[in-house]
Amino acid sequence: MTRFLFVCLGGAIGTGARYLVMLWAAAAFGPAFPAGTLIVNVAGSFLLGFLAQLSLTTELFSLDMRLLLTTGIMGGFTTYSTFNYETTGLLRSGSWLFGTINLFATVAGCLAAGLLGMILARLLAGR
Repeated sequence: MTRFLFVCLGGAIGTGARYLVMLWAAAAFGPAFPAGTLIVNVAGSFLLGFLAQLSLTTELFSLDMRLLLTTGIMGGFTTYSTFNYETTGLLRSGSWLFGTINLFATVAGCLAAGLLGMILARLLAGR
Protein backbone atom coordinates (compact mmCIF):
# COMPACT_ATOMS: atom_id res chain seq x y z
CA MET A 1 0.00 0.00 0.00
CA THR A 2 2.91 2.37 0.73
CA ARG A 3 4.31 1.99 -2.78
CA PHE A 4 0.88 2.68 -4.24
CA LEU A 5 0.74 5.93 -2.26
CA PHE A 6 4.24 6.90 -3.45
CA VAL A 7 3.14 6.38 -7.07
CA CYS A 8 -0.04 8.42 -6.47
CA LEU A 9 1.90 11.25 -4.81
CA GLY A 10 4.43 11.26 -7.65
CA GLY A 11 1.63 11.26 -10.22
CA ALA A 12 0.10 14.34 -8.62
CA ILE A 13 3.47 16.13 -8.65
CA GLY A 14 4.12 15.16 -12.28
CA THR A 15 0.67 16.17 -13.43
CA GLY A 16 0.96 19.52 -11.69
CA ALA A 17 4.36 20.10 -13.25
CA ARG A 18 2.99 19.24 -16.70
CA TYR A 19 0.15 21.73 -16.23
CA LEU A 20 2.58 24.49 -15.24
CA VAL A 21 4.81 23.80 -18.25
CA MET A 22 1.79 23.87 -20.54
CA LEU A 23 0.68 27.24 -19.13
CA TRP A 24 4.16 28.69 -19.44
CA ALA A 25 4.65 27.42 -23.00
CA ALA A 26 1.27 28.74 -24.16
CA ALA A 27 2.14 32.17 -22.76
CA ALA A 28 5.68 32.12 -24.14
CA PHE A 29 5.06 30.65 -27.60
CA GLY A 30 1.35 31.10 -28.27
CA PRO A 31 -1.28 28.51 -29.15
CA ALA A 32 -0.38 27.83 -32.80
CA PHE A 33 2.02 24.95 -32.04
CA PRO A 34 1.75 22.52 -29.08
CA ALA A 35 5.11 23.60 -27.67
CA GLY A 36 4.14 22.62 -24.14
CA THR A 37 3.46 19.04 -25.17
CA LEU A 38 6.69 18.86 -27.12
CA ILE A 39 8.68 20.29 -24.21
CA VAL A 40 7.04 17.91 -21.72
CA ASN A 41 7.57 14.86 -23.93
CA VAL A 42 11.19 15.61 -24.75
CA ALA A 43 12.09 16.64 -21.18
CA GLY A 44 10.18 13.68 -19.76
CA SER A 45 11.95 11.25 -22.06
CA PHE A 46 15.30 12.62 -21.00
CA LEU A 47 14.43 12.61 -17.30
CA LEU A 48 12.94 9.10 -17.29
CA GLY A 49 15.96 7.71 -19.12
CA PHE A 50 18.27 9.49 -16.70
CA LEU A 51 16.40 8.45 -13.54
CA ALA A 52 15.77 4.86 -14.67
CA GLN A 53 19.40 4.36 -15.63
CA LEU A 54 20.63 5.80 -12.32
CA SER A 55 18.19 3.77 -10.27
CA LEU A 56 18.98 0.51 -12.07
CA THR A 57 22.76 0.87 -12.08
CA THR A 58 23.48 2.57 -8.75
CA GLU A 59 22.37 2.37 -5.16
CA LEU A 60 21.25 6.03 -5.14
CA PHE A 61 17.52 5.24 -5.02
CA SER A 62 15.52 2.74 -3.03
CA LEU A 63 12.75 0.87 -4.84
CA ASP A 64 10.19 3.19 -3.22
CA MET A 65 12.07 6.28 -4.42
CA ARG A 66 12.47 4.80 -7.91
CA LEU A 67 8.71 4.20 -8.11
CA LEU A 68 7.99 7.73 -6.86
CA LEU A 69 10.34 9.30 -9.42
CA THR A 70 9.75 7.12 -12.48
CA THR A 71 6.26 5.61 -12.38
CA GLY A 72 4.85 8.43 -10.28
CA ILE A 73 6.36 11.78 -11.23
CA MET A 74 7.48 10.95 -14.76
CA GLY A 75 4.34 8.92 -15.43
CA GLY A 76 2.25 11.91 -14.40
CA PHE A 77 4.48 14.34 -16.27
CA THR A 78 4.32 12.43 -19.55
CA THR A 79 3.52 8.94 -20.70
CA TYR A 80 5.62 9.53 -23.79
CA SER A 81 8.73 9.18 -21.67
CA THR A 82 7.73 5.62 -20.81
CA PHE A 83 7.05 4.81 -24.47
CA ASN A 84 10.42 6.27 -25.42
CA TYR A 85 12.32 4.39 -22.73
CA GLU A 86 10.67 1.07 -23.55
CA THR A 87 11.13 1.44 -27.30
CA THR A 88 14.77 2.46 -27.01
CA GLY A 89 15.24 -0.46 -24.61
CA LEU A 90 13.95 -2.84 -27.25
CA LEU A 91 16.25 -1.31 -29.85
CA ARG A 92 19.28 -1.30 -27.50
CA SER A 93 18.71 -4.98 -26.73
CA GLY A 94 18.74 -5.79 -30.44
CA SER A 95 15.00 -6.39 -30.72
CA TRP A 96 14.65 -4.24 -33.83
CA LEU A 97 11.45 -5.92 -34.96
CA PHE A 98 9.57 -5.30 -31.69
CA GLY A 99 11.08 -1.83 -31.32
CA THR A 100 9.96 -0.87 -34.81
CA ILE A 101 6.52 -2.41 -34.32
CA ASN A 102 6.11 -0.52 -31.04
CA LEU A 103 7.18 2.74 -32.66
CA PHE A 104 4.81 2.56 -35.62
CA ALA A 105 1.92 0.94 -33.75
CA THR A 106 2.05 3.58 -31.01
CA VAL A 107 2.25 6.56 -33.36
CA ALA A 108 -0.35 5.27 -35.81
CA GLY A 109 -2.53 3.75 -33.11
CA CYS A 110 -2.59 6.88 -30.99
CA LEU A 111 -3.35 9.10 -33.98
CA ALA A 112 -6.12 6.76 -35.13
CA ALA A 113 -7.55 6.40 -31.61
CA GLY A 114 -7.51 10.16 -31.13
CA LEU A 115 -9.34 10.71 -34.41
CA LEU A 116 -11.87 7.99 -33.62
CA GLY A 117 -12.43 9.48 -30.17
CA MET A 118 -13.08 12.90 -31.70
CA ILE A 119 -15.45 11.39 -34.27
CA LEU A 120 -17.36 9.48 -31.57
CA ALA A 121 -17.59 12.57 -29.36
CA ARG A 122 -18.91 14.60 -32.31
CA LEU A 123 -21.48 11.90 -33.08
CA LEU A 124 -22.63 11.71 -29.47
CA ALA A 125 -22.70 15.47 -29.03
CA GLY A 126 -24.35 16.03 -32.40
CA ARG A 127 -21.66 18.44 -33.59
